Amino acid sequence: MTTDHDENPAPPEPPAPGPENLVHFNPWRDFNDAAPQIDVFGDEPDPAQIAQFMEVVFGYSDGLIPVRSFIDKGQGFDGRPHNIWIEADAAAPDKMVTFAGWAAREGAAVYVIPGTVAEPGQARAADIEQMQTVVVDLDTGDIAAARAHLERHLGPPTMVVESGGVTPEGQRKAHVWWKLTEPAEGSDIARVTRLRGDIAAKVGGDTHFRSAHQPIRVAGSVYYKNSLKTLVRIVELNADFERDLDEFVEAVTDMPPAPGVSLQPEFTHADRPAVDDVLVTPVREGATDDWSRFEGASAAIGHFIRMVHEGRLSKEAGWEGICGYNAAMLRPEWPVERLKRESERLWALHVEKNGPPLVRLDSGAPSPDELPAFSLGALLDDDSPMPEDIIGPRVLTPGGLLVLGGAPKVGKSDLLISWLVHMAAGQPFLGFAPPRPLRIFYLQAEIQYHYLRERLRQIALPPDVLDAARDTFVATPKLKLLLDDEGSVRAAGAIQTAFPDTPPDILCIDPIRNLFDGGPEGGGENDNTAMMFFLKDRVEALRDHIDPECGVILVHHTRKLSKHQVKEDPFLALSGASALRGFYTTGLILHRPDEEASERRLEIELRNGPALAPKLIDKRCGEWVEINPLNERLVRQDVGAKHDAERIRKGDVILALLFEEAAEGRLYTSTQFGEAFENTAGLGSKYTIRDRLAVLTTKGHVKFRRDGTAFGHAVVRSRFGYLCVEGMRFGRETQVDPETGEVLGEGIPVLPSHYKCPQSGVCLDVENPAIWVYPEGVDD
Repeated sequence: MTTDHDENPAPPEPPAPGPENLVHFNPWRDFNDAAPQIDVFGDEPDPAQIAQFMEVVFGYSDGLIPVRSFIDKGQGFDGRPHNIWIEADAAAPDKMVTFAGWAAREGAAVYVIPGTVAEPGQARAADIEQMQTVVVDLDTGDIAAARAHLERHLGPPTMVVESGGVTPEGQRKAHVWWKLTEPAEGSDIARVTRLRGDIAAKVGGDTHFRSAHQPIRVAGSVYYKNSLKTLVRIVELNADFERDLDEFVEAVTDMPPAPGVSLQPEFTHADRPAVDDVLVTPVREGATDDWSRFEGASAAIGHFIRMVHEGRLSKEAGWEGICGYNAAMLRPEWPVERLKRESERLWALHVEKNGPPLVRLDSGAPSPDELPAFSLGALLDDDSPMPEDIIGPRVLTPGGLLVLGGAPKVGKSDLLISWLVHMAAGQPFLGFAPPRPLRIFYLQAEIQYHYLRERLRQIALPPDVLDAARDTFVATPKLKLLLDDEGSVRAAGAIQTAFPDTPPDILCIDPIRNLFDGGPEGGGENDNTAMMFFLKDRVEALRDHIDPECGVILVHHTRKLSKHQVKEDPFLALSGASALRGFYTTGLILHRPDEEASERRLEIELRNGPALAPKLIDKRCGEWVEINPLNERLVRQDVGAKHDAERIRKGDVILALLFEEAAEGRLYTSTQFGEAFENTAGLGSKYTIRDRLAVLTTKGHVKFRRDGTAFGHAVVRSRFGYLCVEGMRFGRETQVDPETGEVLGEGIPVLPSHYKCPQSGVCLDVENPAIWVYPEGVDD
C-alpha cells in the first residue's frame, strides 16, 4: 500500500506492507477508548461526513477496504504508518470514525484506497477487485476553473472534497468524485484507472491516479501538514447522481482539455545529453569525456528499455541493441553480467513508474522495404484462381476482419456460438458455408466456464454437427485480461497450445469492450486513434503472429438509434470510434425490427464481394432458421399485426362461448350462433362471426354433430350440423360409470360426427369421434 502526500505522491507499486507495520484493527482493544480531548485550536473528525464519504466510495462494494494513517509533514515529529483493512459493510463508517478519532489524537492523516480487496495485507494494484467511483485530484493551478470545466462537460459530480491543502495561488485543493451505477470489476477496473488518468491529464490534475492502488484522504478526517490543522471536508454532495461507466467514458473522451492544458508530453531535458548523441559517442574510463561510462550506459539502456516497453522493439532486439552499444561505445566495455544486472534494475524501475510493458509479438507482416506494389497490367494479366473463402460467399476471406454487432440480449452470442460450431463442423449455417471443417479459437470474456458449458448444451445443435466440431472448436472461459502485449502473448500461447500442428482458420474475440487496449495514451474505444492502435497493433499483430491468412471475427456492442436511423444505415449503430467501420472487411448487425416480435434482422456489409441481402432470422425450437422475407409484410406492419391479433382473439372467444354454452345446455348451428352472439364480446356482426367460424372449421378447431337427440335437440338436416369443440360437454350433471362407479366428469361428452374437409370444403364423416384430429399442413 502506498502513502499519498499531496506534493510527493508515492511510487506506483511498492511491496505490500510487512508485519512490522501492520495494525490489526479492533476498536475495543487496539485504541484508547477514553473520551477524546477537545482541541480548541483545531477541527475534530466529523462522523457525518465520514459516513457520507464511505457511502459514495464504498456503498455498493464488497470485500475489504485498505486504510492507512501516517504522520503528515511539518509537525516536528515522525511516526510509523498504520495499516488496517475493514469490511465494506454497514459497520464500515463506524469503524472508520473510530480509526479517524485515534489518528487525530496521534496527529496522523487518514487515507483509503478507493477500491476493495479480498484479503488483509493486500493493497497492490493487482489486488483491487472492485471500484465504484472515478476521482480526480486537483492540486495545482486554477482549481476553480478546472472544476467549472469538469462540470460543464461531465455534469455535476457526486461529491467534491476539499482535501485541506492550499495552492500557492491561495486556492483550496479538491478531490472531485463521480459515483458509478455499479462497481467495476475485472477488466473494467483498468478502464476506471485509465479514465482517472485521462480526466487528470485534461484538467491538469494528479495523473498518479492512473494507478489503481493510489490512496486518497478520507473526507471528515483531519488534515495535518506544515503546522496547519483543518478538516478534510465535503463541500458539495449530490448523493443521487450516478454515472454509467460506458456513458461516462464517452463523455470524458469528448471532453476537450481545459484552457492552458497541453496533452503533449515533454521528451527532452536541457540538462541531459540527447539520446542520439549518447548512442554514437564513445565513452572512456575515468570520466575523461563529457559523461561517464555509467551515465552513458544508463542513458543507452534506458533508451532501449523505452523502445521495448512501448512495443517498438522485441525484448531480444532490445537486448541486442544494449549489447551493441556496450561493445561499440564503452571503452573498455562492461562485463555482460554487469550489463545484464543494470538492465534488469532499470527495467524494474521503468515498469514500476510506467506500468506493464507493451511486449511486442514477432509479426510476419512485411517490413517497410518489402512494401508490395503492382502495375495495372500486372493486375489485369494475373489469372491465378481467387483464394478460397474461409466463410462463403465472401463473408470472411483469408486475412479478413469481420465485425458482428448487436445490442445486449439480442442473441448475438447465441447466434455466434451456433455459427462457429457449424463452421467447425464444416456445415452451412443460415446460408453461410465453409469449404471444410474449420479450426476455430473462440477468445471470449463474457461467459464463465460452467455457464459456457451449460450454454453449449442448451443450444439445439444436430448431434452430427456436435460430433464433427468436438476437436476443431476451442473456447476460453471468461477472461480477466486486456489484449495488451502481455495479454496478446498469453493469448498467442493458448492458441498455439490448442492448435500445435496447424494454426486456426478463425480467431474470434468476444467482445471488443472487455479486451480493449488503447495503447500507451490509454484512450478508450470511442477514440479513433486508440481504436486504430487496438486493431493494428493488437488484433492484426496477434493474427499475423498466428497466421497472416487467419480470419478474425470481432464481436461488438451497438448503441441505441431510432428505427429510422437503423433503416437508413444500420452500421451507424456500432458503438465506439468510427474508425472500426472503415477497417473491417465485413460488417454484420443483428437487431430486432420489432421489439415485440421474436424475429431478428441480420444486416450484411461486404468490402470483398458483391452485396448480400439482409437476412430475416429467428430461433425456432432452439435452432436458428432463416425466414422467407416474402412471407413478411412490407407496409403497415403495425396495423397488420393488430388485425392478426384481433382475428385470433375473436376465434378464441368463439371457442370459449361454444364450450360454455354447451355446459349450460345449449347447442348452436353456424347461423344460430352468429345471430345469437352478434355484437357480443366484440365479435361484430353475424356475418363476421360466420366468417370466423368458417376459418375455424377449416382449421379443425370446430367440427359438427348432426344428431342432437341425445341432448334434447332435433336431427339437423342441413349440410353440416351443431357446432362442437374439443372437450365440449353438454350440461353440468355429474356422470358416473354404472359398472365401475368412476366419476367421469360433469355433463355428457359432445362428440363430432362430421368435419369440414380443408381442401374441398365438403362435409365428411369422422372416423373416430373419441379422437380429435387436426388437419395436417394447416397452420393454427
